[in-house]
Amino acid sequence: MKILWFTWKDLTHPQAGGAELVNQELAKRLVANGHQVIFLVGGYPNCKSQESIDGYKIIRLGNKITTYWQAAKYYQKNLKTWPDLVIEEINTIPYLTKLFVQQPKYLFIHQLCREIWFQQMFFPINLIGYLLEPVYLDMLKDMKVITVSQSTKNDLIGYKFNAEQIHIISEGIKFEPLKELNSIQKNLSPTILGLGSIRSMKRTGHIINAFEIAKKEIPNLQLIIAGQAEGKYGQKIIKQLQKSPFQASIKYLGKVNEQKKIELLQQAHLICVTSVKEGWGLTVTEANSQGTPAIVYNADGLRDSVQDQKTGIICQQNTPQNLAQNIIQLLNNQEKYQQLQTNAWEWSKTINFEQSY
Repeated sequence: MKILWFTWKDLTHPQAGGAELVNQELAKRLVANGHQVIFLVGGYPNCKSQESIDGYKIIRLGNKITTYWQAAKYYQKNLKTWPDLVIEEINTIPYLTKLFVQQPKYLFIHQLCREIWFQQMFFPINLIGYLLEPVYLDMLKDMKVITVSQSTKNDLIGYKFNAEQIHIISEGIKFEPLKELNSIQKNLSPTILGLGSIRSMKRTGHIINAFEIAKKEIPNLQLIIAGQAEGKYGQKIIKQLQKSPFQASIKYLGKVNEQKKIELLQQAHLICVTSVKEGWGLTVTEANSQGTPAIVYNADGLRDSVQDQKTGIICQQNTPQNLAQNIIQLLNNQEKYQQLQTNAWEWSKTINFEQSY
């Protein structure tokens, strides 16, 4: 088939994340199986307007905002009769292909964003986004959907999408799970890891607060924060780290490369994830694959990537106090820790892009 894929970023974008990894890995497999794939995406400073990667083609139009109407215009002028199938990937703002594309269409939605508008944007943009999401979802509710978690499927059903037209695919991770759990060496001191971009919706400050509470009960506890600090919230977190009474036990590494990321995941004892919402907690599965269980907030996506009390722990309350309590209890119970670690590692082996494809 000839597949045209609308999405706001590709994996080369400086702000690319888990969603872009997923669409690249799926596109690679589509091409390997004889299909043709073209992406229409937003550009970024000094990017190529077009290029081919792993056999699929990327056409970059405008930026993350202007791409929505530029992609529609480009389609009408150059690709109107080309595709057999169109995928519209929605991340915050829809392309509304329903209004101008005649070919069969799927929506690809990792997560809905209504709560995140107030975490990530300023007034009045946040209010406009919050109010518009149910409007455009109502327009799209008769379309077929691909998503990555039961949480997102439940969200969509709440907006009157047909449950039978929502299909869940597996997530995947970029690197291989450990061959053997005993092949790694954990840090000598118990270590909590916070990994990923430092943004308001990730609530990185909650991890720091929980660490400070738990540190009083586990004196040799260490904290590592790795990820790019973005905007005012990122600067606020840097100051919080610098002012912590336990600053000597905290390392802030900034954004790390893939090799360093794997090293951190292997050496840490726990990863903590406190996001407001995720499509799927990809860092949880990545950590599990490297022998590290997770303690997470009870939020969409995170409750999908953790099987509570089996592969990790889901907090009963989304507070630093409850997170700290779970950290203390798990690190003081070696038998339970090893059980969760083993179960999480085994489960991570089943979450891969071959399944997803």
